[in-house]
Amino acid sequence: MKLIRGLQNLKPHLGSIVTIGNFDGVHIGHQKIIKTLINKAQTMNLPSVLVSFAPTPQHFFGHAQATLSSFKQKHALLTNLGLDEHLLINFSMPFSQLSADAFIQQILLDKLNVKYCLVGDDFRFGTNRTGDFSLLQTFDFEVEKTPTVFHNFDRVSSSKIRQSLKEGNFGLASQLLGREFSISGKIIHGQKQGRTIGFPTINIPIKRKISPLLGVLAVNVALNGKIYSGVCNLGKRPTVGGETILLEVFLFDFNNQVYGENAEVIFKYKIRDEQKFGSFSALKQQIKSDVKDAKNFFGL
Repeated sequence: MKLIRGLQNLKPHLGSIVTIGNFDGVHIGHQKIIKTLINKAQTMNLPSVLVSFAPTPQHFFGHAQATLSSFKQKHALLTNLGLDEHLLINFSMPFSQLSADAFIQQILLDKLNVKYCLVGDDFRFGTNRTGDFSLLQTFDFEVEKTPTVFHNFDRVSSSKIRQSLKEGNFGLASQLLGREFSISGKIIHGQKQGRTIGFPTINIPIKRKISPLLGVLAVNVALNGKIYSGVCNLGKRPTVGGETILLEVFLFDFNNQVYGENAEVIFKYKIRDEQKFGSFSALKQQIKSDVKDAKNFFGL
């Protein structure tokens, strides 16, 4: 999949099949939209193009929320689905003031030469969100909206997945995502305080400012082609005065040097919320209990 960063790098198309949205998490509803788009692109022998924005409109207007996938993870998921192009538009103040009609004319028509546009049933765009499906229908290209995807009579949405993760309902989150929820990243050097109390950890920075999941959790970790089990703390580590969110994982029966390696942490079971302890001794005792709970979960 070709990544086009910014409208300045978008060359005029001879024709395209387009969908627009944030697609956070690339859940089963998103997957249905994208598969429909790709089928249409193959039928019309035109490139499939997904248009998204960075930052998201919600974040730009001060309504930031937890994200289900990093940009790198989302890009990989979209690539695996078979899209041809991903146009990433910089959502700036001038762009936010673009009218819905101007967005259609200047981007969809003049640049992408859209022949078919597929959007969700709640899609809105343009200044003050005035653009919608009805407006798209007034232009000279085919428009279709996808019906809402339901799971057990509930609408599939990124918000529903965030709620499920917050509640520790990983089974439901996995069903809505079409895969288990995970966070991937490069292992970095930490403060190495865990090893002083007998629990050395691998540390992965969380680039997103708001995590959809916090606490102490039982996890599997995919690392160098193998799967390991362990217990992690995902949060700010209040006992040691942490200020940024970090993912720290204590792997069972593991002592390899893996700094700089990429790891995928797969969340299986929430043990408890993060809390502040009065001493390292109290923290150590709690970690022992957490490890026991995680091993019981895994049957170890």
